[in-house]
Amino acid sequence: MAPSTDPSIWNQPVSVPEEAISYVDDAVIEKMPEGTKVLSIARSGSSYWAQTAKITTVNSKGNEISYFIKVNQGEDGHKLVRGEYHSMTTLYDAMPELVVKPYGYGSYKKMEDTHFFLCSFHELKNGVPDINVFPALVAELHNRKTSPDGTFGFPYETYGGRLPQFFPVSTSWEETFASGLQRTFNGEEKSQGYDEDMAQLRGAIMNKVIPRLIRPLETGPDKIQPRLVHGDLWDGNCAIDVKTGKPVIFDATCLWAHSEYELGPWQPLRHTINQRYIERVREDMRKLVEKFPHGYQEVS
Repeated sequence: MAPSTDPSIWNQPVSVPEEAISYVDDAVIEKMPEGTKVLSIARSGSSYWAQTAKITTVNSKGNEISYFIKVNQGEDGHKLVRGEYHSMTTLYDAMPELVVKPYGYGSYKKMEDTHFFLCSFHELKNGVPDINVFPALVAELHNRKTSPDGTFGFPYETYGGRLPQFFPVSTSWEETFASGLQRTFNGEEKSQGYDEDMAQLRGAIMNKVIPRLIRPLETGPDKIQPRLVHGDLWDGNCAIDVKTGKPVIFDATCLWAHSEYELGPWQPLRHTINQRYIERVREDMRKLVEKFPHGYQEVS
């Protein structure tokens, strides 16, 4: 279970050794239900950053259960699996019918500095979810609940690919978003060096665009509420489950945000989930707000 990425476009080998998916470490087994017996492990899916595999097991009742494991290494690898686990757990708790089930994360016992994230295995179809189904599910996810304490952000560092990102917890979406974007700009400058044009763009965005665009959204009776978003919901992080025929989402970098933050990855023309999906999400969200003016949880 992994997005249908094409390894041929990435000319660097995965840094994690294949040994990491040649066996099932005891630390991984401990995250499975008691009485689980491992039958096999085999490479499955593709990733530019991690080793990925399908683990086939039999549970205590004799039923065959499969898991999906992602293995990373190093300090960043540990923070990556930790952030993904907490992101996926938060999403799964909100809408389990849409989200791949997380089972745990941790560090290998036999291999040094090797870390894993374990979740349910799903055989996936190529292609993106149906526009007549998926936008409504995304809108429902956003409408299911608001932040329990009314804050934006997320308490854990998450990773977009290999790039760390952090949106600090705050009562202000402007503050949370600006802090996260500043970190992105800092990382770009550290990686690529100082560029005058980029510096001017950065100044304009941080000092003019964000205050003028976001600040008004946080005032008045209709101010935005912190909604739970996947955080990186592009074509490669959603698919159709072969068994159920329904959409599933994975590889989350979630946070509590303005719901339209979710739609950013749908803007690039190269993506199949595009402007048409954005229009449908907005339409479906309007319908949900009209039906549940005080939030979905009032009837849950």
